[in-house]
Amino acid sequence: MPLREEIAELLRAPENGAGAPSLDAIESTLTDGYAAKLALEAERSRIERRLSEVARDAGEVSAHSVVAELADLSERLDTADGELARLRLLLRKLQGVRRRRRAALSPC
Repeated sequence: MPLREEIAELLRAPENGAGAPSLDAIESTLTDGYAAKLALEAERSRIERRLSEVARDAGEVSAHSVVAELADLSERLDTADGELARLRLLLRKLQGVRRRRRAALSPC
């Protein structure tokens, strides 16, 4: 199951009682989510670096190829930004579930 679907499923589940996910399941999914977030951030950095390279070297290649590559890179950056924003939102919500789950499990 894709990560965002897994997180969404955990968010739809009851937080306590029957059908509630285990704290281990929540934490494991958060760990996977943090890894995916880091990978997306690294991809963003690579795209931004390439954008800089293309802009810097624009005078050395045809204008058509520069425009095409800049458009492609810009689209990829927008896509990565959107995916990263959605993942961050889901992770914040799942962190809240984990915090409440821990509070419910800790002795008073």
